[in-house]
Amino acid sequence: MQSMRVAWFSPLPPVRSGIATYSTELLPRLGSEFDVDCFVNHTPATAAHGTGPLVVYDAHDFVWKQQRTPYDLAVYHLGNAPCHDYMWAYLVRYPGLVVLHDARLHQARAGGLLKQKRFADYRDEFWYDHPDAIADFVEYAVEGLGGPIYYFWPMLRVVMRTARAIAVHNERVASELREQYGTVPVEPIRMGVAAYETARGTSPDAEVRRELNVPERAFLFAAFGKVTTEKRILPILGALGALVAEGLDVFLVIVGDAREFPALADEIQTRGLGDRVRITGFVRDEAIGGYLAAADACLCLRWPTAQETSASWLRCLAAGRATVVTDLAHLVDIPTLDPMLRESNGRGAAPIALRIDLLDEEKCLRTAMRRLATDAELRDGLARAGHAYWSREHTLEVMAADYRRVLREAVARPPPSVAELPAHFTNDFTGLARGIASQFGVDVDLLD
Repeated sequence: MQSMRVAWFSPLPPVRSGIATYSTELLPRLGSEFDVDCFVNHTPATAAHGTGPLVVYDAHDFVWKQQRTPYDLAVYHLGNAPCHDYMWAYLVRYPGLVVLHDARLHQARAGGLLKQKRFADYRDEFWYDHPDAIADFVEYAVEGLGGPIYYFWPMLRVVMRTARAIAVHNERVASELREQYGTVPVEPIRMGVAAYETARGTSPDAEVRRELNVPERAFLFAAFGKVTTEKRILPILGALGALVAEGLDVFLVIVGDAREFPALADEIQTRGLGDRVRITGFVRDEAIGGYLAAADACLCLRWPTAQETSASWLRCLAAGRATVVTDLAHLVDIPTLDPMLRESNGRGAAPIALRIDLLDEEKCLRTAMRRLATDAELRDGLARAGHAYWSREHTLEVMAADYRRVLREAVARPPPSVAELPAHFTNDFTGLARGIASQFGVDVDLLD
């Protein structure tokens, strides 16, 4: 059987993105049925670093390759981060499968357009996506005052109207998008992650604790991923300080790039936690297992949310670590335990994490962290249930199987017919060249 030729738009290493790791772990598992070329926003020589057998091209090579030998399907991995900006130039002109890693794209999309001073294009696209929005909001954003308010307007309509199919990593998010947009199929794909070797007592555990200067018998919480306010780092510091004041021997390691949170060091010192908090900075994927091995429990919080599925949380489950998550609407089907009420929402299923109520975040988080630090039976039960949940629902093999199904379904669908889009998506920007050519009496349109 002839392989399906796929153009895969995704960040790849050395770009510091969870989706870069995601693609490098997934693609080798799709099998010989799919012949995949990757298209990135940097030179192939750089992109190829650490990608193994993947075939990688600069995105600018896609158009001539597509014209010479058309791909069966283009796949666009969109997330709410600048490393996805380059894909917007292709996804409307070459409709394909769009994998929405975040169901809120406004922050990155606004940043990409406004950074280029494309104020009119941003206004046109915002009003196309959200014709019923508050009248003055667009000017608020143009003036650079967006921030968390971006989460109220996802800026998805262009994507939802031009894609052959949409994929997301959560069934409730898929259902919500089907209800809102209706004209495009939206399929859930279970996110998969690799498991790291994290057995306690091994050399990675002891070595990392020594490097962090954390006593072996102390209780170590860990938070993973790029450090942003959305990761609820400040409430975590508040809860940690309260536990220290109670006399608990607890530490926190923040494993991730903290450059976007310049006030973090001052916050730690102001709270008197300089001897209790460690910040690693960016850590390569191959080193994460050591930090998971060293940790006793992991804090995987998020608010505001772009309705993402957290790969770092799944890696903590895969490592057999007890976890704490924010109680978000799209995670309601996951069996979790309220640390305040000692009640599970799992309808009989063993809880796999403690959940934090945003309406009482400070007290709830403090209680959750205290219980994990002092109740080994609870901690071990959550760890076992979480690992079992990962092994059923979130391995790389499970994700690859879902992808194979969704790719086959998407390639069978014709591109949508869209009558109206903002002008900057349809303008080919050849007007000036056509005008100059006409002055020389060129009748044949060489630019078609």
